[in-house]
Amino acid sequence: MLWADGSDRSLHKVSSFREGAPTACAGPWSAHLLLSRGHAPGPIVWGMSETSPAGTPETADTPDFDTMARDIAEVPAVEVIVTVAVNLMSAAAVKLGLTEEGDEHRDLDEARKLVHALAGLLDASATEISSFHAAPLRDGLKSLQLAFREASLVKDEPGQGPGEKYTGAIYG
Repeated sequence: MLWADGSDRSLHKVSSFREGAPTACAGPWSAHLLLSRGHAPGPIVWGMSETSPAGTPETADTPDFDTMARDIAEVPAVEVIVTVAVNLMSAAAVKLGLTEEGDEHRDLDEARKLVHALAGLLDASATEISSFHAAPLRDGLKSLQLAFREASLVKDEPGQGPGEKYTGAIYG
């Protein structure tokens, strides 16, 4: 596909959620990630490159850009918002060391950014998504904020932790 800047790039699926596959996270807060139909709605990860992915021949099994755009167009906005929120929650949980691997992937600076982004997304979309979707996401956000406060060696002042600009102070 030729883009406006004259480059030839392709959009391709990098990974997708499989029905029945375990979520990336484990622990008491993981229930918040299982939002609808008994499982998390994502993630589907898309990547862009200058050429088709190496070793991936363009076949009937590989959808073209127009097919992918049509598939994306059929997804309701609420589902996109919830999927992005779940992806942010999962990434934050990994960066907080809440997965089975524990501290191996712990990075509190990255976790702070992800939790803050999640809080901003939930604040901005509060009127757009139903309480059916919003309530477990808010619970998950609070769990992540408390986990961050607990994991941090240097404690933030109340109201200054990740996402507290949007949620108000979080107390454990």
